[in-house]
Amino acid sequence: MRLLPLLTLLALTAAPGRLPAQAPIQTTSGALQGTLVDDSHVRAYLGIPYAAPPVGNLRWREPRPPAAWKGIRFATDFGHRCIQFGVSADMVFRDPGPSEDCLTLNVWTPADASPNTKLPVMVWVHGGGFTSGGSSEPRQDGQFLAARGVIVVSMNYRLGMFGFFTHPRLSAEAPHHVSGNYGLLDIAAALAWVHQNARAFGGDPANITLFGESAGSFAVSMLMASPLSKDLLAKAIGESGAAFWNRNGNYTPLAASEAHDAELTQRVLATTNLGELRALSADTIAGHTLLYGSTAFAPTIDGYFLPDSPAHLYASGKQAHIPLLAGWNADEIRLSVLRAKTPVTAAGFAAQLQKEFGDKSAQALAVFPAKTDAEALASAGDFAGDRFLVYATWRWIEAHTQTGDAPVYRYRFDLPAPASKFHPAGSGAFHSDEIEYVSGTLDSRPGSVWRPEDRALSDQMQLYWTNFARTGNPNAPGLPKWPVYSATGDWPVLHLDATTQAAPDDQRKRYQFLDGVWGR
Repeated sequence: MRLLPLLTLLALTAAPGRLPAQAPIQTTSGALQGTLVDDSHVRAYLGIPYAAPPVGNLRWREPRPPAAWKGIRFATDFGHRCIQFGVSADMVFRDPGPSEDCLTLNVWTPADASPNTKLPVMVWVHGGGFTSGGSSEPRQDGQFLAARGVIVVSMNYRLGMFGFFTHPRLSAEAPHHVSGNYGLLDIAAALAWVHQNARAFGGDPANITLFGESAGSFAVSMLMASPLSKDLLAKAIGESGAAFWNRNGNYTPLAASEAHDAELTQRVLATTNLGELRALSADTIAGHTLLYGSTAFAPTIDGYFLPDSPAHLYASGKQAHIPLLAGWNADEIRLSVLRAKTPVTAAGFAAQLQKEFGDKSAQALAVFPAKTDAEALASAGDFAGDRFLVYATWRWIEAHTQTGDAPVYRYRFDLPAPASKFHPAGSGAFHSDEIEYVSGTLDSRPGSVWRPEDRALSDQMQLYWTNFARTGNPNAPGLPKWPVYSATGDWPVLHLDATTQAAPDDQRKRYQFLDGVWGR
């Protein structure tokens, strides 16, 4: 933490032609001094503690309030990202490195924001499968959305075993007699901190939009349904993911999770003693548990953060009744099919569907056609994406449409980006591809030569997303019309492409078939 004396801060002045340095703002933890970015249009406050460091005896406990500080905190550097359990090759960070002491958030505000402006607040949750990721990635920088008249917040939250470990003795010692879901409780704590401090940054605590991608979108769907957080939300946006059915099945009840985690921990770390586990170094835990799969520790239906499965909570209308904007990318993991060691053939794909669906395989072939090898290859890519997270996202959208009593807007991101280091030619609009378009950070992607249509689509998406955060409706003059998702409009989907346009859902029968087999 960097604290500067008041006289030093008062001496800070902007360069000629730039806005003067703003006076420190007062949060519930203490005074903060931000820094100007984006040619003075935006002010950033980075690395703000929203909870106490979850270290030592606080490892595997609910987040505690942060300690207050005296003087003025100069918030110019990102905090540590949380301990990682595997990192995707395309993840680039600007923080000091992984650490258990990682519960910090960042705020970007228009430079002229004040406690009276009441701007919409957009709280971003990063992806990474609940095992990796962090808020310092350049592609997730909040300054460009903030320049469009909103407050943007991002946070780090505990991952892997640190974020989702369950244990009977942890449950026994906890105030609510549950364990696990610490990463989700971190996000809820960050959301509560934002609600308490939004006015200080110029935001409206009654107008908070939670948005995220991949695991971040899974988290959004759960926080919408959690009694700990749902009342803090005014809107929600989900990009490629939801805590409904996926290839790993639904999240398990606490008792089953405790049994699983105890067995795995004994096998991997040779102990289930809490004192011994808390004494292990973070690197030891991360290094050993990573060997047993990145999803070894996952969210749990604990009866506290999640009173029931998200599917059941939404079916009974117990989620936040707020506008939802959600969708996915056209080619989420199609590249994995194209790169498969065994080429896809019509006969081979038909056999795959027979194995998956048994006596319903004929129905499966009707919605995943495979009359030729080329058709089978296309259907195999679709099916892989559906198993990965597309069906789960569709089920979330459908559930909220049925019981949420609020407008829903569905999209599909279709524009394949230019080939680059992490985006091979022919991979289409793949998983996470939309992040830079939404954030306005196209130039953060290494090696890409962007086309006019990429820049235009990024502008459109930033406007849709910020319009939605402002009013609950993404539409505005000059943008292609985005209809509400409903039966009266043939279930319209906005296709985000070189030419953005809405069209009736032509894949509905496919998802209805999957729902009949996979729906829980």
